[in-house]
Amino acid sequence: MKYSCEVEIDLSIDRVIELFDNPENLRQWQPALLSFEPLSGKPGYPGAKSRLKFKIGNNDIEMIETVTVRNLPHEYSGTYDAKGVFNIVKNTFTPLSPSRTRFVSDQEFRFSGFMKAVGLMMPDMFRKTSFQYLENFKAFAERSSIESDRIKRQDLHS
Repeated sequence: MKYSCEVEIDLSIDRVIELFDNPENLRQWQPALLSFEPLSGKPGYPGAKSRLKFKIGNNDIEMIETVTVRNLPHEYSGTYDAKGVFNIVKNTFTPLSPSRTRFVSDQEFRFSGFMKAVGLMMPDMFRKTSFQYLENFKAFAERSSIESDRIKRQDLHS
C-alpha cells in the first residue's frame, strides 16, 4: 500500500526543520509515542537505528527505525520495522515562501502475517494516522512559533 499526505506550515523551512529534527519534540506530535531509544549510529543520520514504543489503544507496538536519507532541509527518510509491518517513509520539505513550508510524507507499507488482513481491511486507518501526525506536527510547529514570539516580546518589555 502506497500513499502520500501533505500539509503547509506557516513557518520558514529552517524553523520547520529545527523542530522536526529534534527527537525531544516527537511526543509533541506523536501522542501515542511512549519512548524513543537510540540503538546504534548517530541518531538522525543514515544507518542509525532507534527503538520506538507506542501505545495504540490497548496495544503496545515496538518498531525499529533505520534512517536511510538525511538531506536536510530537503529530505529525511527511513524505514520502520514492526511485527507484521514494514513501513518506508520519505519526508520532504519545500519552501513555498520565506514563511511557509510544504511537508510531504510518502508512505509505503508492506504487511505480513495477520497484518496483511488488517492492511487489506482497514487501509484508511494507516492513511488517517499518517495525516493526523502531519496535522499534529503543523499545529505543534505553529504553536511553538507563537509561544517563542510571545516570550521574545515579554523579554523586550522586561
